[in-house]
Amino acid sequence: MSDSSFEIRVCRTCGLRYPVSGRQPQAARCPHCLGETLVVKSGALTCEHREHRERRERETSRLPISAERAVILDNIRSAWNVGSILRSAEGFGFSRAHLCGITPTPEHDAVRKTALGAEDSIAWTCHKDAVILAQELKRNGWTLYGLEETDISTSLYEMGYPHEPMALIVGNEICGVDPDLLAMCERIFYIPMRGKKRSFNVAMAFSAAAYALQTR
Repeated sequence: MSDSSFEIRVCRTCGLRYPVSGRQPQAARCPHCLGETLVVKSGALTCEHREHRERRERETSRLPISAERAVILDNIRSAWNVGSILRSAEGFGFSRAHLCGITPTPEHDAVRKTALGAEDSIAWTCHKDAVILAQELKRNGWTLYGLEETDISTSLYEMGYPHEPMALIVGNEICGVDPDLLAMCERIFYIPMRGKKRSFNVAMAFSAAAYALQTR
């Protein structure tokens, strides 16, 4: 099996069904009971056919061309969240990421594992104090937007067309965005939710906001 292919296997002993990529040859044994497995389906990890490539190129060409956009990660604790945000930022056309405070950098194994190479495609910088960074960005003409539910937050659905260059700030999983950062934001947005929970995982929240920006 090549690195660009995958298999779906079913355990002969316990019946577990699971995928194995060409990068995981050791996973031929059942991860649950270590029993022998049977390949029931195989395929390519990426679309190699010309028609698929041409369709993706047409879809991408219809997306709006974004100006300079950045994400500021204000004291994100989880390396997994950081990697996920980097991957989403790169996919939605953000040009850079500023990692502030205790936010782990791509030098951390878990960040790289979750980012899946996005850390090599998006410029990133490391800063001890996000407030100092934000002040510098504003002096250089950047508009700051916050992603946080506050008394003055506006629904993400009412974002309108953002001023650019712009930086979107996402904050600590427990404490949220630093109040001094929010005070520098031109606007603060929240994601409307229908369930009982009042917040999303920070990586998921960033992806929702980045998609909303993509459609503006």
